[in-house]
Amino acid sequence: MSTIQRDPENRVQVLDEDGNVVGEPPELDESTLLAIYRDMKLARHFDERAVSLQRQGRMGTYPPLSGQEGAQIGSAHALAEQDWMVPSYREHGAGVVRGVPLEQTLLCWMGYEKGNEIDEDVNVLPVAVPIASQIPHAAGLAWSWKLQGHDDRAGICYFGDGATSEGDFHEGLNFAGVYDVPMVFFCNNNQWAISVPRERQTAAETLAQKAEAYGFEGVQVDGMDPLAVYKVTQEALEKARNPDGDQLRPTMIEAVQYRFGAHTTADDPTVYRDEEEVERWKAKDPIPRLETYLRNEGILDDESVAEIEASVESQVDEAIDAAESEPRPEPTEMFEHVYEELPPELQAQRDAFVESVERHGKEAFLEE
Repeated sequence: MSTIQRDPENRVQVLDEDGNVVGEPPELDESTLLAIYRDMKLARHFDERAVSLQRQGRMGTYPPLSGQEGAQIGSAHALAEQDWMVPSYREHGAGVVRGVPLEQTLLCWMGYEKGNEIDEDVNVLPVAVPIASQIPHAAGLAWSWKLQGHDDRAGICYFGDGATSEGDFHEGLNFAGVYDVPMVFFCNNNQWAISVPRERQTAAETLAQKAEAYGFEGVQVDGMDPLAVYKVTQEALEKARNPDGDQLRPTMIEAVQYRFGAHTTADDPTVYRDEEEVERWKAKDPIPRLETYLRNEGILDDESVAEIEASVESQVDEAIDAAESEPRPEPTEMFEHVYEELPPELQAQRDAFVESVERHGKEAFLEE
């Protein structure tokens, strides 16, 4: 992995847009390569079905991930069993790699608090919707491992390009550099922070070079090349776990990519970007890029692709059935799990809400 990168033309790449090898591939066996490919196909199909569920009124607002599978799946597969993942709100693909069931992700966006109850044996923090708020949490979490002597443990914290304009980004990365914590800060630069383009976030040539201000390494990678993402993430994690190395343990990775769909299902991207831009980025799609490579290597063929697609569709169907079979949550649950004791103004709102539910019936609110 290189040092601070200021030149966006020098980003790390293993596969070009056509799936041809242009860099040194990571050392991965066939089963891992197939697992990465299957997880990318799973994330894409899940995303398509989730958007459809929202459009049918069967789920609340949902943040699509299509186009970002290479960055999510490639980086998540680089994590070791003892490592931790700190997500934002779009890491559904990375989450399932790390043991978060698809059913649970669906429940989260269907409004069930149960969707954010992560099992104790799954090293993933709950979804963070506020922009960049998870970054200081990640820095503090990694510092705690260092204080406790857990030198075999590292973590990855995901955030978008828009998060780099928030104070929490500066505070978290500054803390990480000062205290030399074992955390990889992974920026999913998908070119748009809702409707704000990347060039309105910063005048810097790359986002990766911002790491220089905090005293540690930054690297820019082709985020739509899953093998390149795996490679730089693995190297960053290995460095994070090495307390005796000659470099500081944190790393910032900028994965340059694109979200094919809307920021969320409440967003209309046609208002602020043109179709030509979208199609240009779709030509870089990470899934056919990896599929071409695997076919050229003799690892994948038509039969195995069909088997993977069938199993992916079945897995997503089962997750949807399981999520929709859950009893509907009580409307008053929206007031829970925020404060140990409700402040007086929220208590008054809750009391008024309960009175209204009793007057009109719970179903009236669930239908809305």
